[in-house]
Amino acid sequence: MNQGLWAAAGSFFIWGLFPLYWRLLSSVPPTQIMAHRIVWCAALVGGFLTLSKGPLWWREVTAQPRLLAMLCGSALMISINWWLYIWAVNAGHIVETSLGYFINPLLSVVLGVVVLRERLSTLQWFAVAVASAGVAYLTWSLGTFPWISLTLATSFGAYGLLRKLAVVPAVDGLAIESSLLLLPAIVFLLMTESQGLGSFGHASLGTSALLVLSGVVTALPLVLFAYGARRIPLATVGFLQYIAPTLQLLLGVFVFHETFTHTHLVGFAFIWAALGIYMIDGLLRSRRTVVST
Repeated sequence: MNQGLWAAAGSFFIWGLFPLYWRLLSSVPPTQIMAHRIVWCAALVGGFLTLSKGPLWWREVTAQPRLLAMLCGSALMISINWWLYIWAVNAGHIVETSLGYFINPLLSVVLGVVVLRERLSTLQWFAVAVASAGVAYLTWSLGTFPWISLTLATSFGAYGLLRKLAVVPAVDGLAIESSLLLLPAIVFLLMTESQGLGSFGHASLGTSALLVLSGVVTALPLVLFAYGARRIPLATVGFLQYIAPTLQLLLGVFVFHETFTHTHLVGFAFIWAALGIYMIDGLLRSRRTVVST
């Protein structure tokens, strides 16, 4: 239990500190960062699976057209999420990215209703309504639609939905997704290199090393999460997932000194209240399940 708890908490802690890592690569264009992330992640997880399962580890997945199609969709969603997150962090929108990941669990609930025909309790519907009011308040008060937050939440929510439907181990799924994105990433990097715009090997040694390590940074928290999530209750995972956006928000405000006005506070308060309502509902459901058994 303790090992699972620490592993899951560690994964969210790493995700929460991502802004610090991507800011170290602020001199590199976001698309190049993402392309390197894909290449080195594919090499790392693909190499690991080849050593642990053999060179044909991928055949079981590719032999199932429906499963492969879902992983193509999840690869597209995660690539959108990765690129936008890296761009937003280095463009000074860390607070907005944190809002997106606070919204994400509630948006996932809505996707479950729309796509999987899941039914929500009265409290869950109330939580969604409160969160929607918070987004509406921010849009009206700030005069701009929070597209960064909502795109991050939507892309990651869709990714989570597809990965829920695609029954495949976490590491195997990541390996397939990164492999599907590998060729476009390599072509893009070769094009930038031919145009004299490539950063790898031309910037500082530290920058090149950070680009290579982006594969490790991508795979490590996912492996920790997969290990931990299997060993602790789902309700505990639900609580732990807010470590990441909380750290992102704190970094954005106190380390990178992004704007966080009274308007932001009120809008975030709506979202936090909605999450509190959602978690209370989850606790009540868990207790009822325990009592009934």
